Amino acid sequence: MRIGEIAALVGITTRAVRHYHHVGLLPEPVRRANGYREYGLRDAVVLARIRRLTELGLGLDEVRDVVRDDAGRELAEVLGELDEDLARQEAEIKARRARIGVLLEQARDGSLSPEGPVSTELGELLRELPAVGGAAAKDREMLALLDTTAPPEARGRMVEALREAAAVPGAAERTQEVYALLDALVDAAADDPRVPEAARLLASCIPDGLWEEGTALDENDTFLRAFFADFAPAQAEVVRQAMHIVTKRGEGG
Repeated sequence: MRIGEIAALVGITTRAVRHYHHVGLLPEPVRRANGYREYGLRDAVVLARIRRLTELGLGLDEVRDVVRDDAGRELAEVLGELDEDLARQEAEIKARRARIGVLLEQARDGSLSPEGPVSTELGELLRELPAVGGAAAKDREMLALLDTTAPPEARGRMVEALREAAAVPGAAERTQEVYALLDALVDAAADDPRVPEAARLLASCIPDGLWEEGTALDENDTFLRAFFADFAPAQAEVVRQAMHIVTKRGEGG
């Protein structure tokens, strides 16, 4: 058989046959005097087995272990590993679909966070916060960013601290006041006299548990530089001073 004939017989492409030769899965057959490869029944049997194994999801390295004649792994061992891997993928897909189902339900009832998808815990918290523009919108965006990038332990600590702070009587009113002060400073200079008052009020809204104790504020940190640059000068100064207040508070200063 020529390469096109054996490929058609097995149900694969001639390109696949040539690739199997290249990676050592299928030995090169003898060639005729005219240089064409001449395939036999045994080659077709090997190719058919390769096709069946790859359709099961085995990689070519695993297929090589199974089909070679020397000390390769037993097929049962390879299939067992494949089954375990598929079980993990199945569990991951099931969890993802469950998460998507929750988000779809939120989309239907109008409770889906504009910053979504976020964690279930943060989503519940964001639904209680204002969804307006200006400083409030920046606050929500930053929380969504931290929800994505922070380690699970830090993310859990952040959400729990914010939830406890939001439950304090008058917290919602103070938060709205801070947003209003920040929005009023959008065109102001960093030395605006309203900055210290806004910083103190903002610091009072930041719960103690949001930072680990003893964590110093490094303004040269790449993330913080980008964070401050996202604000107008006076707003950035308010946030900077508030963070210093919270840091000192955590140190007992």
